[in-house]
Amino acid sequence: MQFLKDSLIELITQTAVNLPPDVRAAMGLALEREQPGTQSHQALSIMALNTDMAQEDEGPICQDTGMPTFFVHTPVGANQMQIAQAIREAVAETTRRGKLRPNSVDSITGKNSGDNLGPETPVIHFEQHERDDIEIRLILKGGGCENKNIQYSLPCELPRLGRANRDLEGVKKCLLHAVWQAQGQGCAPGALGVCIGSDRAHGYHLAKTQLLRPLDDTNPDPALAKLEAEILEEANKLGIGAMGLGGGVALIGCKIRAANRLPASFFVSVAYDCWAFRRLGVRLDAASGAITEWLYRDPSRPVEKMAKDSGFPLTGREIVLTPPLTAEQMRALKVGDVVLLRGEMYTGRDAVHSHLMKNEPPVSLQGAVLYHCGPVMLKTGETWQVKAAGPTTSIREEPYQAEILRRYGVKAVVGKGGMGKKTLEGLQECGAVYLHAIGGAAQFYARTVKKVIGVHLLEFGIPEAMWHLLVEDFLAVVTMDAHGNSLHAEVEEATGAKLAEAKI
Repeated sequence: MQFLKDSLIELITQTAVNLPPDVRAAMGLALEREQPGTQSHQALSIMALNTDMAQEDEGPICQDTGMPTFFVHTPVGANQMQIAQAIREAVAETTRRGKLRPNSVDSITGKNSGDNLGPETPVIHFEQHERDDIEIRLILKGGGCENKNIQYSLPCELPRLGRANRDLEGVKKCLLHAVWQAQGQGCAPGALGVCIGSDRAHGYHLAKTQLLRPLDDTNPDPALAKLEAEILEEANKLGIGAMGLGGGVALIGCKIRAANRLPASFFVSVAYDCWAFRRLGVRLDAASGAITEWLYRDPSRPVEKMAKDSGFPLTGREIVLTPPLTAEQMRALKVGDVVLLRGEMYTGRDAVHSHLMKNEPPVSLQGAVLYHCGPVMLKTGETWQVKAAGPTTSIREEPYQAEILRRYGVKAVVGKGGMGKKTLEGLQECGAVYLHAIGGAAQFYARTVKKVIGVHLLEFGIPEAMWHLLVEDFLAVVTMDAHGNSLHAEVEEATGAKLAEAKI
């Protein structure tokens, strides 16, 4: 098995940096369907450009490379312990190379292992098959979309949809609700993997395995094939749009299977994946570990560009913001304004926000821009380089954000998916705004970073540290302003009304 580790390194690398053809095709159709000039079309255009950048530079498509999950099929007699060890070594090596972000955190101490290894990390599922080769499929599913997974126990009452019974009509209600509740927090347009039945734990596992199916396949069960098509059609009528900004696209795929259940239980388990749907596979020679075949992609075929242009066209109407910012500047902005940030910003995720509730910040945040981002970083000598730097889901910071605005004078918060009422009130009170960046566009935003000025709180680990960055033409949209307006609340209400009218 002398080639096994290198084969796994190549699988992990290509999964992280190169969307499979079926996902590219689905995203291409989404871009064609969306109305040009809309915020949703703009978001999809950035996603397309980011996909091209990632493939060209072999950089992570999204900075959140998730919990690496391997599905391994081996012939009878294969040494699964040897394969598992090679997977762990390949995960650590690709993390060192900056293809994976160090995401493995001790649930007791909160310490990041730094190499994506730890108890039950990475996740490896083994099964035997009757072939004489080894098949390994990998899914990199980020935390934002993982947090939008959802499980229903039927019968139940659903907001806007009423009672969902133990039948396919009830299942359909659950799946439309699953898409609606994700909004932009799961980086729409997304894809659903679904299991009808089984128990709670295995149902979630089977739902995730449905994400291994190509988006353009057809379910062999006619009833489920019909349901998949109906969900795809109805979800895209809700008006959610890319990143939940409003528009005609919410879903690029829906894959469903059924499993027998206990008489007392009827679960519908949903695995929600984002537009950056990173899933590839290989077949390996069982003796040498060399790759004999790629799954989902043909390396001999040139990868077609997704973006229509080599760059993202600006209109000239963008508003340039150079920190430090003032409340007066922020109150002049309104929902829908497109801004370009030029100057310094600080990153801050969950650990930083929690820290700031109990401790003074390591730097002055008066007039600052605080970016909800956990970048992929590489250090050469004493110099840090940003390898990927898209936004994380902001709603996790809802318990802290308003108080941080009040205490420290932050004037702009950058993230994705929007925030809630408490933050909206804080923005209005403090004269600050929420700026929405495009989730998953880690290469697009990494290229706006001209310099890493410094880093604070590195003891929290690379994703959770406070990075001090110098950016140029960092593009974002005002979606929550200092006057109490929230595009996210408006879209949620409008799409909720359409959900209630869905033909079920």
